[in-house]
Amino acid sequence: MTRTLPAIMLAILCFVAGCNSTANTGAAPADVLALQTGDVTATADGSLRLVKSLPAPAGTHDGTEQLLAANDVLEINVYNADTLNRVVQVDPSGRISLPLIGVQMAAGKSVRQLEQDLEKAYGTSYLQSPDITVFLKESASQRVTVDGEVAKAGLYQVAASTTLLDAIALAGGLRDIADPSKVYVFRNVGGARLVANYSVEQIRSGRLANPRIYGGDVIMVFTSQNRVAINNLKEALGMAANASRLAVIP
Repeated sequence: MTRTLPAIMLAILCFVAGCNSTANTGAAPADVLALQTGDVTATADGSLRLVKSLPAPAGTHDGTEQLLAANDVLEINVYNADTLNRVVQVDPSGRISLPLIGVQMAAGKSVRQLEQDLEKAYGTSYLQSPDITVFLKESASQRVTVDGEVAKAGLYQVAASTTLLDAIALAGGLRDIADPSKVYVFRNVGGARLVANYSVEQIRSGRLANPRIYGGDVIMVFTSQNRVAINNLKEALGMAANASRLAVIP
């Protein structure tokens, strides 16, 4: 028994309406819900504040390089003294332990500052004009969360030069239903929770600067309801075309 065309079209309209009402918007913590409702003070503690651009977080060197922190993993190479090379982890008190010079403070310093301090420590009693390189191998404090309408939401390691576009690329880029004008970056600065809205389209066209991303940032890409509706319409039209062919079958 064949279904009538009006009944099929009614089912398609219900399908479209249902899809629009259940479109995926990613995770929904209190601060994301605040943006969805247009009330950026709607968080539990009232700390979320919308700003035009985000300042560098505390714990950065000259607003660019993030300072070393507990649990960071460092690779330390001493030129022409391979026996002194080490891979060490910064302990909870912010210190590392190295051959000959013992315990050294690392947390709160930039990589370059630590290099200079180690060169001074080794040069005082053990090496003549030491040349030391410090490489940050792993850092829990330098990871960002990318969520919402991206191909691969998750945690990603960032470097000293990582930008918003870089972070989105790490997550596989925007999904086809993402709204490139509704990319929000959340950051904790001086005890306050700040958020700024960026347009990927304007960044790519050069109309807007590509902002620096720091460890601890959360990047949320919102859904474009217009793109969801267009996708649903395309699917509905395909269903309607199939339905019309079925309707004329005797």
